[in-house]
Parts: sequence; structure tokens; C-alpha cells
Amino acid sequence: MAPPIPTPKEVVQIPLDWVEERSGLVSLHKYLLFRNVPKDISWLQTLGSALITTFMIQVVTGILLAMYYHPTADGAFESIRYITDEATLGWLVRGMHKWGSSMFVILLFLHMGRVFLMGSYKYPREMTWLTGAILFQLVMFMSLTGYLLVFDQRAYWASVVAININGTAPILGPFIAEFLKVGPEFSENTLSRFYSLHMLAVPGGIIAMIGLHLYLVIRLGVTSPPWSKHRAKAGDV
Repeated sequence: MAPPIPTPKEVVQIPLDWVEERSGLVSLHKYLLFRNVPKDISWLQTLGSALITTFMIQVVTGILLAMYYHPTADGAFESIRYITDEATLGWLVRGMHKWGSSMFVILLFLHMGRVFLMGSYKYPREMTWLTGAILFQLVMFMSLTGYLLVFDQRAYWASVVAININGTAPILGPFIAEFLKVGPEFSENTLSRFYSLHMLAVPGGIIAMIGLHLYLVIRLGVTSPPWSKHRAKAGDV
């Protein structure tokens, strides 16, 4: 007797069950999407989700730009010109990446301001606040390293000024400046250092901190506004 022909639903469900049994990844969406939240939260609580969406856009557009970008003194500006003027939809991808970075910083300021003003950093969410503060520093460093990659006069001299300002910091300042410049002077190696930091090191740190930040948000939940009647008392999670 021939075995029964599986239905379309079974065709989809069988591999999903196989993955779920061995990893639990399929049911992960339940922890992300189906959680208890206070009744009186507002659109201000969506700033974190907006930040993640903007970061994903930055990652995708950054990968597309990296396919054409040449991190050399002679090729950096010319590759940017080619992306903007000649590559298919290059102007759109570059524009999304450029203005998306500004929007990312603006949303980050608004998100951290909302958390601070509503007291969402207090017990037991201190670690959530600390991971967010580290993310803020990483995003600022991401903006610094990305600004030089255009490698025009404005980007060059703005980066020189930024590095020199960092070099005035006590104790670690000179070391940080020399690390960023890859030596005592600003050179082509500086561009390569900034490119590697912007494309690999800093995004990796941001992704890791976002994962930890989301874990803490899921574990500890979302707080109500200070004026809420449902706000948890001190000591409650």
C-alpha cells in the first residue's frame, strides 16, 4: 500500500518540527512577539524597534556599498562617485545609508531620553541601561569611522580634528590617536583602519550588544510611564 501523500501544511511543518526539536529556534518568535506588556504604553515604546529596523537598513545598504567601495587614497572618492552617478540605484543605496545613519543617531537620542525621563533605567533594569549606554558609544564611533570613508576634503580634515581631539585625552589619549592613525601621521593606512573598524569590528560589537540588550528587555519586560496606575512598585520586575 502506497504511503499517504503529505498535505501542503505537512510539507512545511515537517522540516520546521525537525529544526524546532533540535534547536528551539522556531518557537523563539513566541518570546519576541507574544509577551505581556503594560496597558498604558505609548508609541514612545516603539523607538527601540525603530532603531533595530534602521540598523538593519544600515547593514544591508552597507554591504551593497562595500561591493563597490575601494578603501584606498586614490580609489575611495572615485568609488563613491561611481556608486552615486553610475551604479544601478547606487544613488538610492548611498542616500539610504547616509541619511539612515543620521536618523539612527536621532532615534538613539530620543530612545535614551525616553528611558531616562520615564525612569526605565531603575532597578532591576540597570544592566539594560548600561548595555544601551555602550550601544550609544559604539554608534558614535561608527559615525566617526564612517565619516572618513568618503575621503573628500571635508571628511579628511574633520577626521583629523576628531583624532587630534581624542589624542588630548589623559593617559590613553595619545595611544588612541596613534591607533586610529596607524602611526604618528595621518596616512592611507588610516583609511584602511577606519574601513575595517566601520565594516567589521564596530558592527560586530553593536550586534552583540543588541542581542544582550534585547535579552534583558524580554527578561525584565517593559515599564509603564511614571504617571501610570499600573506601574510596578520598587522591587517588582
